[in-house]
Amino acid sequence: MAQPVPKKKDSALRIVSLLPSATEIVCVLGARDQLVGVSHECDHPPGVDQLPVLTRPRFTLPERSDEIDRVVRKTLEDALAVYEVDVDLLRELEPDVVVTQSLCDVCAVSLDDVRRALHELARDDIEIVSLEPRRLGDVWRDILTVGDALGRRGADVVAEIEQRCAAIARRTTSISERPTVLTIEWLDPIMVGGTWMPELVRLAGGEPLVTQPGEHAPTLSAEELVELDPDVVLVKPCGFDLARTRQEIELLEHKLPSHWRASRLHRVYVADGNAYFNRPGPRLVESLEILAACVHPELFTDFEEKHAASYFQYSTA
Repeated sequence: MAQPVPKKKDSALRIVSLLPSATEIVCVLGARDQLVGVSHECDHPPGVDQLPVLTRPRFTLPERSDEIDRVVRKTLEDALAVYEVDVDLLRELEPDVVVTQSLCDVCAVSLDDVRRALHELARDDIEIVSLEPRRLGDVWRDILTVGDALGRRGADVVAEIEQRCAAIARRTTSISERPTVLTIEWLDPIMVGGTWMPELVRLAGGEPLVTQPGEHAPTLSAEELVELDPDVVLVKPCGFDLARTRQEIELLEHKLPSHWRASRLHRVYVADGNAYFNRPGPRLVESLEILAACVHPELFTDFEEKHAASYFQYSTA
């Protein structure tokens, strides 16, 4: 059912967000009432999914992780877009600001797609705010950038997030050993979390394996996985909530080596990868809380209780 198009107000900026993390940033900056359109994946905070939806996949994705990976890789190899923008609806919404991204063509519409859509509108007065975060500092700067574009103060929001992150890091200063942590953001093939994930691991009191801050997520072969021996594993597939991950949970038994210390000691955790970890926005601090509860459960019983519905301990035995 089509959503009603918000009426234009003379004084207020009309904002369109084309990715979930940007929608969360707009809302945390206090501009929720100025949002007039969102992407098909925007679902937080509650109620934004009732706004007009401006994007859609160009094709129906398969059910299994390996098939999704194959189709998406082939689409990108053929230089085709994964998503498209509803130009007619965009024209009707009359936005003043469009927030988009240029980091990942798999996660949301590309910057080029947005530019082509706006070109069709024949308007040069629409401001494009394009985000490309690779590290935590980039995410915090993006909040400031969006705030500047909207005439909203982002410094206070960033300061609070940074203080919460620093407080978590301080709680780990007394530990004698930092466990090695492998974060997994796709199930088949296994892809290891990059970008800001190594930084989150260190803030949580662990040592990240495989990737360095800012790096894209690499795909590991079975041979490469066997050579690892993480103390803790966090599985948080990009775009999958817990219910969706449970549909393919048997992959963990086949994909994760049984000799890993994490497997033997039941230190494999599965988290909501749709709401947390893979969205470069304000909820990365909640993602850090979940990670801290996995890496050091003895130190973070408060976060274990707070986020009990967003992750669980998985046994491969």
